[in-house]
Amino acid sequence: MNKLVVTFIFSLFTLTSGMAQKWETDITIAKELAAKFNRPIVLVFQGSDWCAPCIKLDREIWSSEVFTAYAKDHFVMLQADFPKKKKNALPESLQKQNNALAEIYNKQGIFPFVVVLDKKGKKLGETGYINTTPSEYIKHLESFK
Repeated sequence: MNKLVVTFIFSLFTLTSGMAQKWETDITIAKELAAKFNRPIVLVFQGSDWCAPCIKLDREIWSSEVFTAYAKDHFVMLQADFPKKKKNALPESLQKQNNALAEIYNKQGIFPFVVVLDKKGKKLGETGYINTTPSEYIKHLESFK
């Protein structure tokens, strides 16, 4: 019986983690992956613990099965998070890195802000939260290529 329970829990964990979005947090790694796999980078500026449209974008688009399945073979996902709650504070090095990305790509401080980049970091297009389906959002992102 214990073996069956352990197998079930392991299977559930594997299935759940397989559906999770793979987010990079380092622009250098994102560019390397984009070049290696010939994919655009989708850079997302978000406030994960305070920005309601950011949370909706994550829940309705980024975390959807449709988007996750598509993104793993078509995009390099890069996250620049700006949490406000002390308990969610990022390590100082990551916060500095996110601030540097904002200086280049999000000078207006818009949240959520989505920037599609080529493998060298050149901006191809920008968008934000759109009340649409994951499939339509994918088409929207693809239109920038």
